[in-house]
Amino acid sequence: MAALLNRRLVANSLAILTIGGIGTYTASKYLTKSAFAESPNSEPQKVFSRAGPAFKYLRLHSEESVNHNTKRLRFELPGGESSRSGLGLTSALLTFSKPDGSWFPVVRPYTPVSKLEEPGFIDLLVKKYPNGKASTHLHSLKPGDSLFILASLPSFSWTPNKFSHVYLIAGGAGITPIYQLTQGILDNPADKTRVTVVFGVNTEQDLLFRQEFDAYKRLYPGRLDVHYTVSRPGTEFEPDEGVREGYVTKEILEEVMKGHEEKDTKVFVCGPPAMETSLVGGGVFGKGPEGILEQLGYGKDRIHRF
Repeated sequence: MAALLNRRLVANSLAILTIGGIGTYTASKYLTKSAFAESPNSEPQKVFSRAGPAFKYLRLHSEESVNHNTKRLRFELPGGESSRSGLGLTSALLTFSKPDGSWFPVVRPYTPVSKLEEPGFIDLLVKKYPNGKASTHLHSLKPGDSLFILASLPSFSWTPNKFSHVYLIAGGAGITPIYQLTQGILDNPADKTRVTVVFGVNTEQDLLFRQEFDAYKRLYPGRLDVHYTVSRPGTEFEPDEGVREGYVTKEILEEVMKGHEEKDTKVFVCGPPAMETSLVGGGVFGKGPEGILEQLGYGKDRIHRF
């Protein structure tokens, strides 16, 4: 997805080092298929390491259309109910597939959106892009089909209570790592970090996880704030509490962040390249125009881009 371009660079490098050709892919298929046969005496197991090669097949259990171009795909973990993902917070899975009509395999990272300790299953939210080979292939999968996982990719080493407050800013499909981090923080009784989410989308139909965020707000009053912006609302759009027309702008962020300028705050960003550049700034080696966040007093050392 566009929101994960930085991670995709790492993914492609890892793919070159670990694929070892189609022979490795085929051999791994043979070795891992037996893992679907669950042993009645098996102990809880972690399917993936926190980082590194995986070489596992996941079988699609069910699919759900979330909106016109996004599906939630639920995969079975090898080992069934006795298994857990084993992934750490802010992790993605590097998928490896060979879509119909494609000469070469396609490698793409996707962020799990189910609870990482959920027994037996793991969910991916996949937005289908025009001419997107990987997303089109994943949308074509039917229950019983399998997806090959090449590796697990950590993004940020999260430590509970290291920050008093985090701002999680997302655009479009970039909401997936933002949602994963939100639920990981709030589901941990020992983690008291406050969370503010700012989520910019094109249309009302793109407001993914709104019901889930609302449920968390009810469960943890005062711990979670969520602000939505809709840039191309429909004719019947009516702004309400937390939802406004427009883009994620400096004025909106200034309003949202006002009064929370503590030094132990952190900002996480995931969105389309143009949005990330606007927020974080451009250039390489720290040189380039300031982004909105730096103008608001958040230096690059206080910002993490997924």
